Amino acid sequence: MADRVAFRTCPLCEAGCGLEIELTGKPDGTEEVKRIRGDQADVFSAGFICPKGSTLKHLHEDPDWLRQPHVKRDGGFVAVSWDEAFETIAAGLEPILTAGNRDAVGIYLGNPNAHNLAPMFYNRGLIKSIGTQNVFSASTVDQRPKEVSSAMMFGSVAVPVPDLDRTDYLLMLGANPLASNGSLCTAPDFPGRLAKIQDRGGKIVVVDPRRSETAERADQHIAIKPNGDAYLLAALVNVMLNDGSAEPGRLTKHTTGLDRLPHLFAPFTPESVEGRTGVAPEVVRVLASELTGAPTAAVYGRIGTTCQEFGTLSSWLVDVVNLVTGNLDSVGGAMFTTHASGQPSTKGEPGRGRGFRLGARTSRVSGTQSTFGEFPVTVMPEEIETAGDGQIRAMVTVGGNPASSNPNSGRMNSALAQLDFMVSVDPYINETTRHADVILPPPSPLQKSHYDLALLQFGVRNIANYSPPVLPLDDGQMDEGQILLRLTAIFAGEAASGPEAERAAAGIDHLTASAIAGAATRDDYSTVSGRDVDELLEMTGRAGPERLLDIAVRTGPFGDGFGSDPDGVSMDVLQEHPHGLDLGPLHEHRIPDLLRTPSGTIELFNEALLSELERLTDTVADDVAPMMLIGRRHVRSNNSWMHNVKVLTKGRNRCTLQIHPDDADRIGLVDGAPARVTSRVGEVVVDCERTDAIRPGVVSIPHGFGQNDAGVQLRVASEYRGVNTNLLTDEYLRDPITGNIALNGVPVEVVPA
Repeated sequence: MADRVAFRTCPLCEAGCGLEIELTGKPDGTEEVKRIRGDQADVFSAGFICPKGSTLKHLHEDPDWLRQPHVKRDGGFVAVSWDEAFETIAAGLEPILTAGNRDAVGIYLGNPNAHNLAPMFYNRGLIKSIGTQNVFSASTVDQRPKEVSSAMMFGSVAVPVPDLDRTDYLLMLGANPLASNGSLCTAPDFPGRLAKIQDRGGKIVVVDPRRSETAERADQHIAIKPNGDAYLLAALVNVMLNDGSAEPGRLTKHTTGLDRLPHLFAPFTPESVEGRTGVAPEVVRVLASELTGAPTAAVYGRIGTTCQEFGTLSSWLVDVVNLVTGNLDSVGGAMFTTHASGQPSTKGEPGRGRGFRLGARTSRVSGTQSTFGEFPVTVMPEEIETAGDGQIRAMVTVGGNPASSNPNSGRMNSALAQLDFMVSVDPYINETTRHADVILPPPSPLQKSHYDLALLQFGVRNIANYSPPVLPLDDGQMDEGQILLRLTAIFAGEAASGPEAERAAAGIDHLTASAIAGAATRDDYSTVSGRDVDELLEMTGRAGPERLLDIAVRTGPFGDGFGSDPDGVSMDVLQEHPHGLDLGPLHEHRIPDLLRTPSGTIELFNEALLSELERLTDTVADDVAPMMLIGRRHVRSNNSWMHNVKVLTKGRNRCTLQIHPDDADRIGLVDGAPARVTSRVGEVVVDCERTDAIRPGVVSIPHGFGQNDAGVQLRVASEYRGVNTNLLTDEYLRDPITGNIALNGVPVEVVPA
């Protein structure tokens, strides 16, 4: 019998499932997790859970999860006190910072930041205190094209999501939510939601070079060639324009550029794109007819559409198709979430804004443009390797593993080894942190509070769900927010240790809270416009990330406005609802108020998009590589760090080269035999898996494997016989607008090993 039951949101992927955690007391007075299962009362997930959710106990008890800071000495890591770790950081950074060029320090923010409350609030202050333009993040590994295309069209990062619970027709390109649980589309129990579409007589079509787990359950699978998505989407627009079925409806008067579509899309007939897509013209025409003929329809594209050479254009075309079919901002179509903690599209003057600016900065070496204040990770190695003013000599990584997750990992590892100093906020000694001089480990997921500040803005329903820590910090552990604040204080020139360092961290926390509250009070359209900042801070009655979240929620679209709406949401209300707050289905007709473009309309075109359309036109008749590599995901995997959990890695080998039997016969590969896969930048040897689930001319290797490099201290993951597919991906094969990696469509050669 459990002594206590706690409820929290799972932080391991974007689905945000509710967990019911049974705990029992131990003789020493502490508690341990007895069982984890889905929370049946959760307002969003209703008890659904994937294999990863039940492993929080394993992560918390993982002996490889560091419990105190580690400093590198004589080539190895030793555990030290927090004060000693921060003093080591200050001393290591001192000669670099005093040299005068803050760009000599780079920072990389990894995927886990989006799942953790403290980094979402404090990373911006850390970046500001460093004062560098060399900012990188995992967003340019997988999603930046969608963020940019949305900002171009709507003026802010307002990403439409498919209204899964009400649509009659769903077209998915390059998405496999039965493995990923959804991405840029927060939807617990994605499999159940898809099944309900079919139960109510709807249709699901999956476009993917591989017959994925999702494609297996779909009504139709279209095995497209890698990098063919933009051509297919352009052909759909061409058909709809030519047969007169294109009808944006009420959005016609709110859109600029519709009159240019017929001329620009004339070259993309179904016949002209067949060589690039591998899709028969008649299939394209039927698909277009079904999209326009369905009562409601939504087009959803994910990794396969963003991680390719036409990433931004493909992402843009997804919403162009949603627009011209009349399904954008409409029930059952592609809709916009109303996020309880606010987002750019809910702040400032409704319907108008400054819009999005591309390339505010360019990188020092290759002149690559920035997006949202960051450079693509593809340029990180060259900024470390190339001497001169502004060369990156020190690196800060927060919750990321760029040595594994970024393209041409061989070059990335070599670059990291050249740094003068490196500090990592990370719980493991992995492929990246083995290069660090100091590792600052955050607590386990069960020891942190949780609110999906980033991911709930992509929810298929308007939800708010806060989780307090399930377990307390151990002796000698430091809260994640305090780690980031102390690190920020060092870059700001404050004391590195002792009471002065703690006071400096508290001061930075207060300044952060004042800045968030102050921005709301200066917004003429905010519910707290003109209010006194100190009054609002006193009303929160909290400190740390919870105070910052309270301000964001109370000034958000459902908030209590610090008293102006007694029925509104606040932290007190969130804590009274441990199973979450259901704030209702997505709202239609949010356009034009949602827009933040200078024109106050959906802006379809700019110079960058027109240039990419021209490139698409010029390449429509080009041949494709005879063999191309794509990635894939397993439901038991969440990037590299989940591979240290035994219950997720046990069983059959999942890191295989999937190859069509026709290609395997031609090459001479039998099932289970080793194959050598070579690209421009590297090679791997991986076991062959013959399957007709992948189209000829395409091979697939899953990402996140290959933790057996020297210095990696992940005893479970290191024993797994996997390979790192990013030894093959090419840093110069990328989307030209955002610099996002093209993880899919990499030309390779495959031979028996």
